[in-house]
Amino acid sequence: MTRSGSTPRRSVLAAALGVAGAAAVTTTAAAAAGTARPSATGTSEAPGAAAPAGSKAKRIAEYHGWTSHADWLAGAAKGVRAEAGARPGIVIARPLGSVDYTDPHTGTKAAWEYATWTSPVRTLSVPATEAIVSWNARTPAGTWIQIELKGTYTDGSATPWYVMGRWASDDGASSIRRTSVDGQSDDKSSVWTDTFSIDDPASGLRLATYQVRLTLHRKPGTALTPTVWRVGAMGSDVPDRFEVPASTPSLPKGRELVVPRYSQEIHKGQYPEYDNGGEAWCSPTSSQMIIESWGRKPSAKDLAWVNPDYADPQVCHAARSTFDYQYEGCGNWPFNAAYAATYRDLQGVVTRLGSLTDAEKLIEVGIPLITSQSFLKTELDGAGYGTSGHLMTVIGFTADGDVIANDPASPSNEAVRHVYKRRQWENIWLRTKRYNADGKVVSGTGGVCYLYFPAKPTAAQRRVLKEFGIR
Repeated sequence: MTRSGSTPRRSVLAAALGVAGAAAVTTTAAAAAGTARPSATGTSEAPGAAAPAGSKAKRIAEYHGWTSHADWLAGAAKGVRAEAGARPGIVIARPLGSVDYTDPHTGTKAAWEYATWTSPVRTLSVPATEAIVSWNARTPAGTWIQIELKGTYTDGSATPWYVMGRWASDDGASSIRRTSVDGQSDDKSSVWTDTFSIDDPASGLRLATYQVRLTLHRKPGTALTPTVWRVGAMGSDVPDRFEVPASTPSLPKGRELVVPRYSQEIHKGQYPEYDNGGEAWCSPTSSQMIIESWGRKPSAKDLAWVNPDYADPQVCHAARSTFDYQYEGCGNWPFNAAYAATYRDLQGVVTRLGSLTDAEKLIEVGIPLITSQSFLKTELDGAGYGTSGHLMTVIGFTADGDVIANDPASPSNEAVRHVYKRRQWENIWLRTKRYNADGKVVSGTGGVCYLYFPAKPTAAQRRVLKEFGIR
């Protein structure tokens, strides 16, 4: 978590997207019609915040993913093989050759065999101002993957191949340091940590089509291979909004899922090499809570490096396993989803939802979520702090529709469970613009969340995930 008064490492342009299955998220046409503005009283008001009766919803986001055997066969494979089975994926079959890579974070130069898979061209039904790529993969020590995005603009010109991540679950001597790549731009768009962004959305320029390319790497002369089970990209064109329409609670009796409670604050000062220690570990702490709610945990071998005097060593492990060495933090959204998917038969995606009603549908079928939000201390009763960027878990709803959250920014594990007011939560989570403590307009996250769920969901879970485009 980044508290008010400090500078968040995530760029303000990387404020709002996600990845998940294959459908559109909507907002009201009226809410999209104008930019929210401060009112005379100093609060904010959004033109058309409530949808007129009979108005049509405007699609603002679309995700498409590749995860089935047929999906993998549809791409251009150079040196990779599509494998069928319970969890289809791609692996290195016959490398195309070798390439030298100098790790910018260790200075180590090494040769790596490689093979590639390139997706078909995807035409966005929602021409996008932003896009995020996410993936699920296994990378044994001595292997890693690079994920890239290329597209065409609505003016007919093309983007370069942008690196959206270089990723390995292992960060030991035989692997690379997982990293985002700064400084990528073509004067029309840029990449900010994990987010592709149009530089000037007001110009009307949008991303119209895209492709994703995976490059699988391994140590030369070995039979090692990464396995990629899922890759996808989401394009989004979310209107600026200081306020969003209020949703109506849809769980009359409420529901609360059983999720472990972990505090990031008890890790303050531990392993400062990973984003200054536990006080900044909201994302991996939230990830670990949800991973363990599905019955998965790191092994004793995984935790052998952690000081045995530290409580909840799995939180330290999650921080190390999600750390982005370029971003210098544990809050890279796709890196967290990829970490979750390293556990047996778990999937992880980053997506955007349109309301707390959407979240209730997930809770109803047993899927908790991790949400990203920023707010002043006065905007969320009971939190006791303000933040310019924080991840929490939504584990349920009261009968009145208020949010039951495991908030890792709590002084102890016992204090992690909170009940937050529905209207306050929904607005700070879904808005894309807000005022900071100095009265300046800054970004909001626009409904970003992580979803972690089994590789074989139940029929009810599949139905709800499909509604959000996840298959």
